[in-house]
Amino acid sequence: MSEIEWPWQYSFPPFFTLQPHADTKEKQLSAWTTLVLDYYKATKQAILDIREIHSSPLFNNASIKRKLPAEVVLIILESLYKSGNAAPLDKSKQRWLIYWHTLEEWADIIYNWVQNNGFTGTVCTLFELTQGENIVDEEFYGLDTEILVKSLKILESQGKAELIIFDDNQGVKFF
Repeated sequence: MSEIEWPWQYSFPPFFTLQPHADTKEKQLSAWTTLVLDYYKATKQAILDIREIHSSPLFNNASIKRKLPAEVVLIILESLYKSGNAAPLDKSKQRWLIYWHTLEEWADIIYNWVQNNGFTGTVCTLFELTQGENIVDEEFYGLDTEILVKSLKILESQGKAELIIFDDNQGVKFF
């Protein structure tokens, strides 16, 4: 897990209160969406649970005694959803998957790695693609399995891969 470099706004108390002025609010939400993506990338996390946000340093700056309200977090998540960087995991929108790359970007990153490393025409397990020794230095090392599968389904729809289910294991064949 990488160390987070907090932006200057994170220590600015009004950053934790939704601003009423339209332009200021737009800049504030943009800064929050960037911060959320950077945080999830640095911590290699994928799931955000609204019910647990105030135990996370992301939305709770203890040094200035400020917490971002859940309603504002939902606005940020909706913005991330529109940009393809998040998706709700339940109908109540309490749990979300966060993608610091869109699923299409993940699919491209993975397929470029496949082509550059000669894995076209081979079968890989999902474990090999997220925990394998030969991908330790790749950005998708440690990637959440659900995000990996969604990305591989994009490659499958493009005719570049086929997901394979055998026993309790899942794999993928790349074309």
